[in-house]
Amino acid sequence: MNPQNILMLDDDFSLIKKFNEGEESAFRVLVARHKEKVRNLIYLILGNAEHIEDISQNVFIAVYKNLKKFRYQAQFSTWLHRITINKCRDHQRKAKLKNILIGFAKDDEELNLPVDFKDDFDVQELVRKSVASLPEKLKAPLILKDFEGYSYQDIAEILNSEVGTIKSRIFRAREGLRKILEPYKEELL
Repeated sequence: MNPQNILMLDDDFSLIKKFNEGEESAFRVLVARHKEKVRNLIYLILGNAEHIEDISQNVFIAVYKNLKKFRYQAQFSTWLHRITINKCRDHQRKAKLKNILIGFAKDDEELNLPVDFKDDFDVQELVRKSVASLPEKLKAPLILKDFEGYSYQDIAEILNSEVGTIKSRIFRAREGLRKILEPYKEELL
């Protein structure tokens, strides 16, 4: 085996190829490599840690079932993030339906921030709640850009949208956050 092939043995594409050729351990390496990013993305999208384990497991089950369909046209992480976002959306739809069926009204756009943060002000929690309060179509692109570091092009691929639309939504999300966080600018500075 030449040295160049040795360096490539553990990249995502090589691991996918190994898995598709029957090497189950390659899938475990993929999961270990990407598990925390998936969990973080779920947390950022949903705004709480309550369902991270279940959704994360569902994400990797979907990846396992569909890995033979992976086309090697985009990065594995782009494909994985698309699946993660879709599983989060599925979870949110089910939660909304459940709330409708049991007669509770739920306003996902409402932000429930404590009135007085002076004693136990937590900047990360404030930002997380503020991001969680954004509409889904603005929240996902913002998280992928500002928290995960994806390019506009990658985000467009993940969300199956146009780059211009993604740029617009990120701009609107940042403006929305600015308005939400305006009353807390003293604490944030």
